[in-house]
Amino acid sequence: MSVTENTMTDEAPIDIPTDGGKSRTAMKTISEVADILELPTHVLRFWETKFPQVQPLKRAGGRRFYRNEDIEALFLIKDLLHARGFTIKGATKVLPDMLRARRAGEALPAVQDDYAITLPEGVLIEPPADPMPISHRHALLALKQELESIRGLLD
Repeated sequence: MSVTENTMTDEAPIDIPTDGGKSRTAMKTISEVADILELPTHVLRFWETKFPQVQPLKRAGGRRFYRNEDIEALFLIKDLLHARGFTIKGATKVLPDMLRARRAGEALPAVQDDYAITLPEGVLIEPPADPMPISHRHALLALKQELESIRGLLD
């Protein structure tokens, strides 16, 4: 199950894939975890600063090695932030209870982000359109100037 496709459920265990000959309990590098979660490595490093539940072991040279507990927390964080739309502040408040329930085999608690912006019913936010190419922007600015000069002639 990909966290990008579905939100996490109590019934769906987190399946941490294995690479090559590694066992499921083997620690994983930041690159391996980034591939598993389909996230850039800088996002994982940022989340380490915001969520104390993610504490990879750091070896010589600063190499990070993630335990399965860290990866489980990262799956939940990704679910909260990307699938459920939580703010970081809201996710930091509910993550400990979610991890505790998940590790105890209990149902995940119903959670709500007290810091999220709530929109009135029926209001949808459209994702921003692709940015306009510079060539189109320059053409529109030239057209605007031409129209303003014509307007000046008409006044």
